[in-house]
Amino acid sequence: MALFESIRRDHERSGGSGYRAFSRWLRHRLPTGLYARSLLIIILPMLILQTVLAFVFMERHWQMVTDRLSAAVTRDIASIIEFIELYPGEQDLQNIVRIAREKMNLTISLEPGGELPAPRPKPFFSILDQILSDQIEHQIKRPFWIDTVGDSRLVEIRIKLEDRTLRIFARRNQAYASNTHIFLVWMVGTSLVLIVISILFLRGQIRPILALARAAESFGKGQKAENFVPRGADEVRRAGLAFILMRERIERQMEQRTAMLTGVSHDLRTILTRFKLQLALAGDNPELESMNKDVEDMQSMLEGYMAFARGEAEEDVGSLQLSTLFEKLRNDFAREGKELSYSIEGDDDVTVRPNAFARLVGNLASNASRYANRLAIEARHSAKWLTITFDDDGPGIAPEMREEVFKPFFRLDSARNLDSSGTGLGLAIALDIARSHGGNITLGDSPLGGLRATVRVPA
Repeated sequence: MALFESIRRDHERSGGSGYRAFSRWLRHRLPTGLYARSLLIIILPMLILQTVLAFVFMERHWQMVTDRLSAAVTRDIASIIEFIELYPGEQDLQNIVRIAREKMNLTISLEPGGELPAPRPKPFFSILDQILSDQIEHQIKRPFWIDTVGDSRLVEIRIKLEDRTLRIFARRNQAYASNTHIFLVWMVGTSLVLIVISILFLRGQIRPILALARAAESFGKGQKAENFVPRGADEVRRAGLAFILMRERIERQMEQRTAMLTGVSHDLRTILTRFKLQLALAGDNPELESMNKDVEDMQSMLEGYMAFARGEAEEDVGSLQLSTLFEKLRNDFAREGKELSYSIEGDDDVTVRPNAFARLVGNLASNASRYANRLAIEARHSAKWLTITFDDDGPGIAPEMREEVFKPFFRLDSARNLDSSGTGLGLAIALDIARSHGGNITLGDSPLGGLRATVRVPA
């Protein structure tokens, strides 16, 4: 029993893996777009249905009609043979020829000699040859020869009698269901009309969905989509209206947050200005040096927090040249006695919010310069994505802390000295800018031994 149970489990596992492999293969072969998949949903059942109908028609209706027509023609030929044998006279033969022509639509003649021509090769897919031959063998039971190819409108049949050969010409439509093409033409023509109507209908239904996707993508990049109007089916309209309401709520919250922080910033800056004025009036007192430094740190922290909260969301989209930005960073590194190298693959100009994106790159480079001596930047600009990789030779970040460092005011060091650790907003601001462009920042291990930061945003 244990052996059978083991065999059954192995069979189920192999069957399951085969099904999963087939599913993966099919998923990779099928189109991914909604428009193409919708067309397949309409066209494939139609093709399957027409294939089944054509097969049933060819095997049932067409074969049955051809069999009945061939049987009728063969019965007429059998009757003519019996008349010839019963009335062998010349005058009787003329009457038989006339009756066959007028009543049976058959052209007959008797030729001397009893030899039949060599059999002709049967055409491929010839249902008439097979059915007509079977009917002659079944009803007449004499040597025969048929030709269904020579003249497309006529069928020639030769029957061997005792010392003569009966030659018969019958119209092809007498023995063969020749109007089958009409059914196929109607079926294919109707299908083409239905497919065209389906394509036009689907284009009208898919267009509002694509417009909604473009509006959502533009909003995710921080761009305006003022001309978006919900259209299409009720469900698509509801989704479009929900997107508009969501966008308005987010924009309203951002405006309220910016207005509140502007007020807070004004109040705090007023207090800091008073502190600076009082310290300036106190003169050069060494005991007040630490207080001056605290005021400067508070000013720096306030500016950093305001930049993080504002997120540069109000900036318009424009063009930014990566080589110019990287060259400026390399000069900054050189002044600090450190090394920065960069490479650009693809177009040098990118369409982003220039100031915000420059700040993103600057924050990541500044983070590397604080802890490392060497930084390598690699930019790959493809048709769909812009990917920038920062590799340094610093101490890196432990894997369990790579999500934490993006939190505002988070610092890896235990000290609270702002001189050495900054305000803790650099990576948070960078991530906020990347996500406002519809992208993301990920951290990993660098081949230089330090930290790798990868920025990936839509191109």
